[in-house]
Amino acid sequence: MSAFKRFLPLLVILLLLGAGYMFGLHRILSWEWLAARQADLRATVAMRPVLSALGFVGIYTVLVATSFPGASFATVASGLLFGTVLGAGLAVVGATLGAAALFLAARGALRPMLERRAGPLLEKIRPRLEQDGFSYMLALRLLPVVPFWLVNLAAALCGIGFTSFVVATLIGIIPGTTVFAAIGAGVGEVLAAGGTPDLKLIFSLPILLPLVGLAALSLAPIGWRYWTQRNG
Repeated sequence: MSAFKRFLPLLVILLLLGAGYMFGLHRILSWEWLAARQADLRATVAMRPVLSALGFVGIYTVLVATSFPGASFATVASGLLFGTVLGAGLAVVGATLGAAALFLAARGALRPMLERRAGPLLEKIRPRLEQDGFSYMLALRLLPVVPFWLVNLAAALCGIGFTSFVVATLIGIIPGTTVFAAIGAGVGEVLAAGGTPDLKLIFSLPILLPLVGLAALSLAPIGWRYWTQRNG
């Protein structure tokens, strides 16, 4: 029974993921679908702003918790429907909640198995992760080069504290999420004309270099501690 309880959250996430594919959610989350329905969606948001915002956060949370491909699309849609600031805020909340759900599910179901197989290695790195987990997580969240789902799973299995994980996720995804939401805020005419937004913009130097700088700054306390220990 204890093993069942441990695996139940992960099982629920996998079932949601399978249901998403079964009902064709991966086909609905497309630019063509959004272009055809953007007027209706905007009208719904205008009539029921609070309910629409809550519904969006719920959908986004499920997308991230199940690692369903479509979070970037949803972030752009948030900017289109709610504007840059509110859209980014809703996406950040949904992404953080979804990441936290996957973190807890993976830690409960998979971490005991990993500890049995890689116990000595985990014991060696755990003190550093407990001390500097927030800095490492913040750097990974700021850089849009490591898949979001992979960071969620790796953090759960390597022993990063839940609070450090959640706070670093919440703060670290704000810059990238705001960029995608800003793209969405101006994408309505592009979609209406049959085009698609260029999400590679986030990898352009004017945007990527500041993110790299912020990531390096988040690791500065670790570097400073290492330097003082060697030269103290």
